[in-house]
Amino acid sequence: MLKFLDHLEEWLIAFLIAAATLLIFVSVLHRYASGLPIRALQDWLLQLNLSWAQELCIIMFVWMAKFGAAYGVRTGIHVGVDVVINRLDQGKRRIFVLFGLLAGALFTGSIGALGAHFVWDNGAHHAALTLLGMDAGDLPEGPTTPDLEWPTWMVYSAIPLGSSLMCFRFLQVAFAFWKTGELPHHDHAHVEGVDSETPLVGEILAEGEEISHAHMGLSDAEWQRGQPHPPTSQPDGDERDPPA
Repeated sequence: MLKFLDHLEEWLIAFLIAAATLLIFVSVLHRYASGLPIRALQDWLLQLNLSWAQELCIIMFVWMAKFGAAYGVRTGIHVGVDVVINRLDQGKRRIFVLFGLLAGALFTGSIGALGAHFVWDNGAHHAALTLLGMDAGDLPEGPTTPDLEWPTWMVYSAIPLGSSLMCFRFLQVAFAFWKTGELPHHDHAHVEGVDSETPLVGEILAEGEEISHAHMGLSDAEWQRGQPHPPTSQPDGDERDPPA
């Protein structure tokens, strides 16, 4: 279950980054091409309404930031000033690290709860009752976004969902640290899917240069031919073949 949640988190972040990047590229290209002095092209492009692109990109970046923060807690990529903490003895360091993780869980959990209350009162309550076919009464339907005209409670749902996931990640890391004493560490030089034991191109070239200098510019085969070979051992007299 946790593996599926990890992959879902990564897929969502990757999709939002890719979709926002592509949408921005198309929007900029559309804006530039609309100004070209080509009548037929201008008429066709001006019929395409992309005024909503900027608003959708902002929404996607907000969702990406909230879930990316939770991903950062799980993988340990958030910046932390731990110079003093690491100078403490193991017992005191353990207490301070657990305190910091639990404080992060408390903060993000509070943001998630307050965000859920705000989203519920901002139109989610009305939408839920309407979806179930019940009378919403005097409950407000909630405002909508200017360009896309989406209910704002859908956009603001990133706050309770992302903060709740971040709270769960803080508790997950705290539990793992309490059991093992290890915190997640992100190696900035590591690339996912690349074997760490695979030599880099620079290392291969450096090794080749060292071999070349050692061989004085000769290839391996030429170098081997030029080396003196040890004499082959002659068989003993008793073991020699008799003369014909």
